[in-house]
Amino acid sequence: MAIATAIVPEQGSVGIVRLSGDKSLAIAKTLFHTPGQQSWESHRILYGYVRDPQTQRLVDEALLLIMLAPRSYTREDVVEFHCHGGIIPVQQVLQLCLEQGASLAQPGEFTLRAFLNGRLDLTQAESIQDLVGAKSPQAAQAALGGLQGKLAHPLRQLRSQCLDLLTEIEARIDFAEDLPPLDESVVIETLAKITAELSQILTTADRGELLRQGIKVVILGSPNVGKSSLLNAWSRSDRAIVTPLPGTTRDVVESQLVVGGIPVQVLDTAGIRVLSGQVEQIGVERSQQAAQSADLILLTMDAAQGWTEAEQGIYEQIQTRPFLLVINKIDLNPDPIIPSQWQFPPRQVVSTSAIQSLGIDRLETALLTTVQGQNFTAANLDIAINQRQAAALTAAKNALLQVQGTIAAQLPLDFWTIDLRTAIYALGEITGEEVTESLLDRIFSRFCIGK
Repeated sequence: MAIATAIVPEQGSVGIVRLSGDKSLAIAKTLFHTPGQQSWESHRILYGYVRDPQTQRLVDEALLLIMLAPRSYTREDVVEFHCHGGIIPVQQVLQLCLEQGASLAQPGEFTLRAFLNGRLDLTQAESIQDLVGAKSPQAAQAALGGLQGKLAHPLRQLRSQCLDLLTEIEARIDFAEDLPPLDESVVIETLAKITAELSQILTTADRGELLRQGIKVVILGSPNVGKSSLLNAWSRSDRAIVTPLPGTTRDVVESQLVVGGIPVQVLDTAGIRVLSGQVEQIGVERSQQAAQSADLILLTMDAAQGWTEAEQGIYEQIQTRPFLLVINKIDLNPDPIIPSQWQFPPRQVVSTSAIQSLGIDRLETALLTTVQGQNFTAANLDIAINQRQAAALTAAKNALLQVQGTIAAQLPLDFWTIDLRTAIYALGEITGEEVTESLLDRIFSRFCIGK
């Protein structure tokens, strides 16, 4: 049992308390009173009141949703109290359920029960978590692909092919005299095809990580080069205060964007310069700290001022990090001069006029190119494997390559089966055919309570 919705004081319109298990319906009948002749049937919504069975005190006016096994998320009896939102009503209903014998759900326990009861495989369970935490439409699309089995289906086919090979090989070991010789070329060809398909799926790992986690971009530069204006133009908002005075930004200002399907956390920082004031010095230190943790730095300069000692000093600090040079204020000087010793590849330089919202599209293109290469796109990404799945796929691929090496070395058939079994086990770990309690604990501990 758990509260299945976020609780925000005075803001939530509906709060849901969900129960799953054999006693769910009995607890609901004890607490929920329905006026009139309403039928307690599966997949019906009842209207009524939640009352304390000991005192008959009215707790809330609510709806009750009934989903009896096996037609439920967990394939167990499930009931949901749809209460008024906020803290007090749902907490009171939760407490009454506990008093009737329900126990609090652990993080991800409803989805774990769905997996254990055969409602979902492990890739689908992880996709649900990805869908709940999706930060962009493309991330949600990839999660839905996993939920629909677009990852599990091909992996099951590949694992089945490995099992077929293992069966053929072991049959020759046990019944060599009764069967024709094993066609080695067919085995080699099949292993190569399986390995190639695993490699193709593995290519989605980096894109999947970007979709889930996003990237952190820090706008860095000396005072008054237009960093805050750039943030405002990019985010189409007034997140940062903009004035002609240098040093306006004293702290890190954050904005959340989506670029090419990738969640991007953009940080506008205080201008870096030598300061005497303590407050401004703290702001500069925070700018430097933000730059250290950034996935990409936008070194921003003023086109009207050109390349100064300030830009040179900042560049020398960040030159080993991924960065783009943003030449801002090109409306004042469309052809700024950069000394020859500080020339950069064209792909690293973007010209903008934040005040006129010019060059933002070029900035986004350069960002995606820098992060993932020229051919990167997050659109129409059907699947995007996570780190756990990538590790298991890599183990399976390496094991299959080892089998091919064993065959090439003309080792006995017994040696072929060792690494083939390793590959089969690794593929089974991804979908859940091969699973341990510690693996389940690791996966579902990252889920939110109530899911």
